[in-house]
Amino acid sequence: MAAANDSQPHAETVQVLRDTANRLRIHSIRATSTCGSGHPTSCCSAAEIMSVLFFHAMRYKQSDPEHPDNDRLVLSKGHAPPVLYATWAEVCDICPCDLMSLRRFHCKLEGYPTPRLSFVDAAMGFLGQGLGAACGMAYTGKYFDKASYRVFCLMGDGEAAEGSVWEALAFAAHYGLDNLVAIFDVNRLGQSGTAPLEHRTDIYKNRCEAFGWNAYIVDGHDVEALCQAFWQAAHVKNKPTAIIAKTFKGRGIPNIEDADYWHGKPMPKERADAIIKLIESQIQTNRNLTPKPPIEDSPQINISHIKMTSLPAYKVGEKIATTEAYGIALAKLGHACERVIALDGDTKNTTFSEIFKKDHPERFIECFIAEQNMVSVALGCATRDRTIVFVSTFAAFLTRAFGQIRMGAISQTSINLVGSHCGVSVGEDGPAQMALEDLAMFRSTPNCTIFCPSDAVSTEHAVCLAANTKGMCFIRISQLETAVIYPPEENFEIGQAKVVHYSVDDKVTVIGAGVTLHEALAAAADLSQQGISIRVIDPFTIKPLDAATIISNARTTGGRIITVEDHYREGGIGEAVCAAVSREPDISVHQLAVTEVPRRGNPGELLDMFGISAKHIIKAVKSTLMN
Repeated sequence: MAAANDSQPHAETVQVLRDTANRLRIHSIRATSTCGSGHPTSCCSAAEIMSVLFFHAMRYKQSDPEHPDNDRLVLSKGHAPPVLYATWAEVCDICPCDLMSLRRFHCKLEGYPTPRLSFVDAAMGFLGQGLGAACGMAYTGKYFDKASYRVFCLMGDGEAAEGSVWEALAFAAHYGLDNLVAIFDVNRLGQSGTAPLEHRTDIYKNRCEAFGWNAYIVDGHDVEALCQAFWQAAHVKNKPTAIIAKTFKGRGIPNIEDADYWHGKPMPKERADAIIKLIESQIQTNRNLTPKPPIEDSPQINISHIKMTSLPAYKVGEKIATTEAYGIALAKLGHACERVIALDGDTKNTTFSEIFKKDHPERFIECFIAEQNMVSVALGCATRDRTIVFVSTFAAFLTRAFGQIRMGAISQTSINLVGSHCGVSVGEDGPAQMALEDLAMFRSTPNCTIFCPSDAVSTEHAVCLAANTKGMCFIRISQLETAVIYPPEENFEIGQAKVVHYSVDDKVTVIGAGVTLHEALAAAADLSQQGISIRVIDPFTIKPLDAATIISNARTTGGRIITVEDHYREGGIGEAVCAAVSREPDISVHQLAVTEVPRRGNPGELLDMFGISAKHIIKAVKSTLMN
């Protein structure tokens, strides 16, 4: 039987949708009871919403969940994946028997959804992030793919307390994302008590409308009302739509529906069978509706093997900040590939992403001062390999979005984060703007490549390499003008360090990156006048670190290493080097790093004050040789 395609489905379709919702409840209760954990009550409140979404509102290919023209669903209330898994069991992409392996070690059906599953685009479960990711998918669909696919985001009412949700609401309205529908599952109860607004759906509606959204209040257990609301949403132009669905947690479960203290608790096995039998008694049909096929109008995309059209246009000795070199390189990369996009958080005039905007205005997304949402939007843009995403802001501001970065890593997404204004070399702006913990943050992020380019040439190579790298990348750049030290034809590879100053008489190996590499080179020149030779290494990537080059050069220089970095000692380059040489008994590492909260001043004064200038490197070299 085909699904109805208008706002008022016929009676038989309505009954099948009701029955499908009850089967979703049964699957969810049975799976969570079998594994002894999970959130069946949260699944039960969303059952009718999921039934109507997948078997009436959404267009997709059942046999190909990753098809680029499929409508997307983001399950932002990521603690309720059994209802998502149950839906795909009804769609026939999952064998119903696999639901009984929920949360087990060998099973892909995890406690929270991840892209290990073909029908999951982004990992969820860290509440408040799904709508931002959905914004990125919808923006890509409307402005880059110019395609018909639509994006739906199912949210819990509890997560509406997160500020990132309202950042996303503002973003979607500003860009008129009429292909986006957010569904608030207002079931009144949170994890440990009631949600702040309980069932006051009018307040949710008023707030969404105040943010520029079209909004409807519906009974979330009335499939006819849901069909009508989704049909209306599909016909709204230039505004996203919010569907405020009043539901009850644990719907259909006697004595548990709308009751406190059942969040995250499976039904006891002795009760589950009776509950399931009761719900089965309400099912009148044994039919499935066939989802509508997608409109196949998105462009075919190939974002692999992107190459710059020419070598970097810099001369050795020329002075330029790596921030400016980044902006130039990104614009250049945009000419090489039309699927390169850039996001910025109202810092484009200092991160120099404005150069990209000038050359490619249609591929630049201004996310304003909302870094959490900016990263979530980037994650959404990157799903299904539709774009090559670069995100830039002050590196210190990225710490605000660490939760989103963390979930991006769990999603194994490929986005490139670029942080400017790193270290005390920021100067007069003071410590609030100085990123001194960014390397620690990204070193702790799995499958993240960290670039720390030291001049304009290496910055351009970092940008191109990042564009072609799977997984997350972080590029650390500085606004301090530094000399170009590499010729345009220099080759760079991830995990390959550069020995930039050496002689056969070197006594110490000094490792610096970014601004401190230039301090190390200045120290080497000064020490040379005093008859002391040191070797200087540019690691280029901090993760992966070129341990082999570091160890071999350290052995040549008597096992003596000095690291110097414009970063706090904890989690930075020094600790990365210490870890790399930890099994080498004859190598010692002396770390120069910022060890206290800095203050304002000019960059030279601050590098000196916090012990990471050429003067302090010279002192450390002499001390090391004396000892």
